[in-house]
Amino acid sequence: MAFVTSFLWSLIVYLLLTAGSGNIIAWSREELIAGFIIAAVIGYLTRNIMDEKLEYFFNPRRWVLFIVYAIGPFFFAMAKANLDVAYRVITGKIRPGIVKISPGLTRDESRTLLANSITLTPGTFTLEIDEEGNLYVHWINVPPGKEKPTPEELCGYLPKWARRIAE
Repeated sequence: MAFVTSFLWSLIVYLLLTAGSGNIIAWSREELIAGFIIAAVIGYLTRNIMDEKLEYFFNPRRWVLFIVYAIGPFFFAMAKANLDVAYRVITGKIRPGIVKISPGLTRDESRTLLANSITLTPGTFTLEIDEEGNLYVHWINVPPGKEKPTPEELCGYLPKWARRIAE
């Protein structure tokens, strides 16, 4: 079951990414063959991972929360960060540094979601997640006295959303 799930998921993603490449519905014959081969390889390689996380991965509540997060809070955080970075580029007011935050997340999925959200937000870049779940982040403007910021000071409400979605 895990192989089939992983195979189908990989095939769907591949077909979505290559849509419009041919004349058989939306794909060429070669593209469809390549999609089946790539999906079979990925399905085989990830069958053990999918077997362990099948119920977790396909939880509809998590997907709905993730979509709400991507459209709302994450989009707003990115827009706000873009304006902040533009201001800092124009004025030259930057004070870059590497900071450590402890968001208190317990699952690898929630830590990964938060780390990727931080990295995708302009002005920040997640460098590492240590064994205790602390994140080391390069921040474009570390305010004086905030060398050890709280997660909310660095990335606002993103840790709460990561917890809500993935834990």
